[in-house]
Order: sequence, then C-alpha cells, then structure tokens
Amino acid sequence: MFKRILSVILSVLLITTLFASCGKKEEQKRILKVAALSSGYEETKPGMWKEICDAFTRKTGIETQLTLEKNLEDVIGSSMQGGDYPDVVLLATGREAGLTEQFIQDKNLVELTDVLNMQIPGEDVKVSEKLAGGFTESVATNPYGDGKTYLMPMFYSPCGLFYNQGLFKQKGWEVPKTWDQMWELGEKAKKEGIALFTYPTTGYFDSFCFALMYAVGGPEFFDKATNYEQGVWETNDGKTFIDIMAKLASYTNKKTPSQANDQDFSKNQLMVMQNEALFMPNGTWVVGEMADAVAAEGFEWGMTALPAVKEGGDAYSYTWMEQIWIPKGAKNAADAKTFISYMYSDEAAKIFAERNAVQPIKDISKILSEDNKLFYSIYDGGAKAAIGNFAAYKATAGLGTPADYFFAPINSLVSGNITKEQYVKDIITATDKMRENLIKK
Repeated sequence: MFKRILSVILSVLLITTLFASCGKKEEQKRILKVAALSSGYEETKPGMWKEICDAFTRKTGIETQLTLEKNLEDVIGSSMQGGDYPDVVLLATGREAGLTEQFIQDKNLVELTDVLNMQIPGEDVKVSEKLAGGFTESVATNPYGDGKTYLMPMFYSPCGLFYNQGLFKQKGWEVPKTWDQMWELGEKAKKEGIALFTYPTTGYFDSFCFALMYAVGGPEFFDKATNYEQGVWETNDGKTFIDIMAKLASYTNKKTPSQANDQDFSKNQLMVMQNEALFMPNGTWVVGEMADAVAAEGFEWGMTALPAVKEGGDAYSYTWMEQIWIPKGAKNAADAKTFISYMYSDEAAKIFAERNAVQPIKDISKILSEDNKLFYSIYDGGAKAAIGNFAAYKATAGLGTPADYFFAPINSLVSGNITKEQYVKDIITATDKMRENLIKK
C-alpha cells in the first residue's frame, strides 16, 4: 500500500513539475507585434523590415510578429477596433488616412521620453547620445508642447541651401556661418555680377522659413510662430525673422519672380549652376532633377544649413521625417521601447541605409553612398534639424493657407511691389484669424 501511495505522489509531482516547466517556458517566450508601412524603401531592396526584425531577435532574444502593408492603416485599424493592438508602429504623420494624427489627438500614445536614456542593444551608448541634434525638439515628436516625447524620429531627408562648390573654390570664398557673413558675401558677389540668392518657386520657402524660425529663436519661437501666438511678430525674434526675409529679397536675382512658376522654375535652379546666383533653397531631389542641365565649368553641387543669426548661434536645416510610436493599447510596451532603441544602432542603420532609408544619427554619412554623403553630412558639422509645420485651423471664408501669406508675397518683396511693413502687416492680420480658428489638439 505504501509503495502504491508513494508511486501516486511521485507521479503527481512529476506531472506538476512538467506543467510548471511548460508554463515557465511559455512565460519566457516574448513576442513583439511590429506594424510597419511598406513604402518605397521596401521596393528598392525588398526584405528591409524582415531583416531588421530578425537582427533584433538575434540581438535581444525577443521574437517579432511583423505586419508589413502599403495600406497599413486599413489593416491594423480594423484589428485595433477589436482591441488587438500592435506593440510598435512605424507610420508617419501627414498621410491621407491620418491614423497617427488620430492617436495624437486622442492622446492614445505611450510616452517615449525614457527611450532617450535607454542603452542601445549591443552598444555602449544611450539613444540620446546617438541621435543628431534637434530631432526630438519639435511638435513632430513632442506633440503636446510639454517637453515630453511620444513619437521617435525615423527616416529623414534634409533640405538646405544649394550652391556651386566649384565657384567657391575658384573665388576662395567661404560658406557663411552667420547672416552677417551672408550679407558680406552678397556684396562681394554683387561686384562680380552675381546675385546672392534665388529660389525655384515661392513654395520652396516652406523648408527655408521653418529653418529660419528655428535659427532666429529656437523651438520656442517656431512653436509660437506656427501656432499663431498673438504678438509674436512684434517680438525681437519676430522682427529679426521679417528683417532677414526682407533683406534677402533685396539680394535676390531680379529675374527670379518672373520664372518662379511650375513651367520655368528650372531656369531659377539653373542660375546656381551657371553662377548667376550663389544660393537657393531646395531638397536632395534637385540633383537628379537637373542632371541633364548645362552647368558652368567646374560646377560641383554643395549644400549647407541656414546660417546662424549670430556668432555661436545654431544653424538649422529643415528635414522631412517619419516617426515610430507605441499605442496605449500595446501589451508589450517595455519590449517595444527596446525595439525602438535598437532602431538607432549601427547594425539597424546599415540595413536601412542599403535602401536609402537614412536614420537621424550622428555620423550617418560615413555609411552612406557617395551621392548621399554630401546631403546627410549636413548635421555632422553641428547643424540642427528643424522639424514641424504650421498648426491646422478650420477652413474659413476669405482666409487662405499660411503659404498665401508667408511664402507667396516674396515675389512681390523681390520685385518691390510690396514693402516689408506691408508684408508683416498682412501676416499679422491673417494669423489673427488662423489663431481664432485653430483645431485644438
């Protein structure tokens, strides 16, 4: 009888141990749900996100379940309505479906400020130490203006001032680091029959004006200006911004306004290539766009950030940027944060760069193709990233877009059809109405 009882006890213990062991193994298995937009980067060289997820698993032991779709909003939107949330989402603002904006407006994002202090898996460095300057200092990552980060920066494309490096070498000129140096160079160029500035169309002033707002007064002035704060254009920063815009108009090639349209804009871009103007605002696409144009002898593309307002101040380059975030409904937010921190590792950056998807980390230009090194090294020399846009407001009769008041009148400033005083007066009148009709976050 004793042996039978002992046998039963041992069998029960064995079964209990087996169940406990199975349960323990199940608990140890960690699966992270990753949802990413299948964009042009995947078409360049398919398999980017699978390669990233596999590398992350090897590095951390955390398995991933990848959802990769061109219509990502439709795919994850319906499942989230049923309570099934991804743990981490790569989906930028500015898309037609507006899913990311909806999560921002509903305050359904996990705060990611602590990710900045996390150590990158496989590296002895924190995320904040790896990121290039300025990428987590705007409404694009800190949407509520409270200094807290809810979306982390991902792939980016810089804009800046393009110029002919060959001409600068020939003349022995240095690229200006401040606006005072810019005006001095303008006088030198004028004696050579060269204008300081041109622009393809006034629409190209979006990236220029945003970068200038940052250079003038940092993220604080940018947020005030783009949210139409009352009295902002009467402040010292506001006056400095208007003064630079008006003075630059006086140094702009006088042929520019008549060609600043969708048919003739390339003629203005050609001014830089043929030494009729020194600088123009543009993006990295201009190189391919003008590949067949006839340039001056010795022409060589150059790109720089907007100068600082004063000696020792910050220079800024506007950048288009994507974002990665965690929905509040995520079940594995801690592992999702680890995944996000891995996005800034050298290993991940190299995988991305093979598809021309460039991460906002320091010295990224070292692993890029020769064509991209020129453009993406713009932040390696200390320039900061300007990110963001004008705040949205309700459509109102008689009220146009911000571009109608900030950018479009520049043609008239250059031609002398309006004064600096009229320019700022029209901006104040329009932004007062924009502020009254702001769409609240």
